[in-house]
Amino acid sequence: MDFATLKERHRAEREQWPGMHSLRVHRSLSWLKAAEARRTDGDARFLFLWIAFNAAYAVQFDEGGRLSERAAFRTFLRRLLERDPRGRIADLVWQEFGGSIRGLLDNRFVFQDFWDFQNGLIREDEWKRRFTNANRAARRALANQHTGTVLGIVLGRIYTLRNQIVHGGATWGGSLNREQMRDCLRFMERLVPLVIDVLMDAPDVPWGPVAFPVVEAP
Repeated sequence: MDFATLKERHRAEREQWPGMHSLRVHRSLSWLKAAEARRTDGDARFLFLWIAFNAAYAVQFDEGGRLSERAAFRTFLRRLLERDPRGRIADLVWQEFGGSIRGLLDNRFVFQDFWDFQNGLIREDEWKRRFTNANRAARRALANQHTGTVLGIVLGRIYTLRNQIVHGGATWGGSLNREQMRDCLRFMERLVPLVIDVLMDAPDVPWGPVAFPVVEAP
């Protein structure tokens, strides 16, 4: 599944969708297209895939203030899984658990508590305990077929790499983060098109108002 296939579906069906839903899908597709164009630039490809995912779940302010990003994408994933009766996202998790997911779970460099230890915020034994417990929880969730829990943990690891790059904590094309970049890319390349496809299956779901709606210039 690629941009061209998904965009063709978008064009065919968008007139029957609420405008905000079509805009959400359109924005997500635009960043997927940008990612596909960066075949030789893994860092840019990864960032564009994350933005495509972000565009799919991003919501506007609520009365209590802005939702945290992790809370927002976990809420989105729960709704998405409910609207995936064929279990395509669950299938992806089971297929990838022996590959990119296992690589991400075993990689300390995409575990935020490891960096908190490096920065002197927690003790070494504390980050190691949390790392062991988090990975045990992921494997237990997998055994119990709790797809949402596994996805939340995996995307939390990917979010750590996203933060590292976006906030200038890595060198573009640097050699030190290639293993985690490879695993994050592999997973996001498969997840993001599937997310968009499932999203298009459910235009009736109240996904929430898009962040930064289109406003015409005066």
